[in-house]
Amino acid sequence: MATLNPVQFIQQVRAEVAKVVWPTRREVLLTTVMVFIMAALTATFFALVDLLIRFGLEGILGMFG
Repeated sequence: MATLNPVQFIQQVRAEVAKVVWPTRREVLLTTVMVFIMAALTATFFALVDLLIRFGLEGILGMFG
């Protein structure tokens, strides 16, 4: 690995940051909304699975208890 002096390092970092394509405000808003929607759907799915498992176990244990 080549050693760089701090000035070269800062120049390279600034050059790389200049290449970054930042998302627009609309893109950020849409992806944020999609994340919340998917989180809500996932939470709902696992809540329903949890209820099914609980009722199933209560039914099985109720037969023997």
